[in-house]
Amino acid sequence: MAVRTRGAPPRVATLPAADPPAPARPERDGPVRRRLLAAASALFARRGFERTSLRDVAEAAHVSEAVLRRHFGDTDALLDAICVRAARAEAGRLERIAAAPRPVAERVRAAAADAVVAAICDPDDDAAVYRAHSPAVADRRREVRAARHRYQVLFRALIAEGQGSGAFSAQVPPDTVVDFFLGSVHHLSTWYRPANRRSAAEVGDYYAGQLVDALRPVPMSA
Repeated sequence: MAVRTRGAPPRVATLPAADPPAPARPERDGPVRRRLLAAASALFARRGFERTSLRDVAEAAHVSEAVLRRHFGDTDALLDAICVRAARAEAGRLERIAAAPRPVAERVRAAAADAVVAAICDPDDDAAVYRAHSPAVADRRREVRAARHRYQVLFRALIAEGQGSGAFSAQVPPDTVVDFFLGSVHHLSTWYRPANRRSAAEVGDYYAGQLVDALRPVPMSA
């Protein structure tokens, strides 16, 4: 729009400059983020958290380090995301199992089998989570431990329910039962290989059966 004043050439009115567009935020669960988490999970499981750098993860995921830093500022953030993702998925499945209208022994058996199958079918996440609880990084993993705590509380509640109903022996505290069982599950990666004759479901059934059988009350001798 031209504005003319006496004795002066017309001036053109200009609109104020528009604000620059805000930089795009990384997708919360987009394909790049998923690829980064998968690469980091595999490296943490194979090399260990302390020996893996952001550059290592970027190279494994075939992205630049700048792209990686847009999603995760450091390896701590990567490990947190991996552990929280795994813990939430486990807790979600366990909540559904615990709420099922089935006898408590069947629900405990299903929960135990699920833990084994998840560890076998997603060994990198399981190994990464296990390494996250090692003494070397324990002080920095309080947030992750809190997320994992939710799963353990649910599992312990199932054991306590069985003990309270008389379906299980109460000789061993629920927290000890859960710690012992999950410890054995975390060690699956040291011996199980996909080429084994036993499937993940079969191994899960074996482990679950052993747990439930060990919890049953010992019948009183006549």
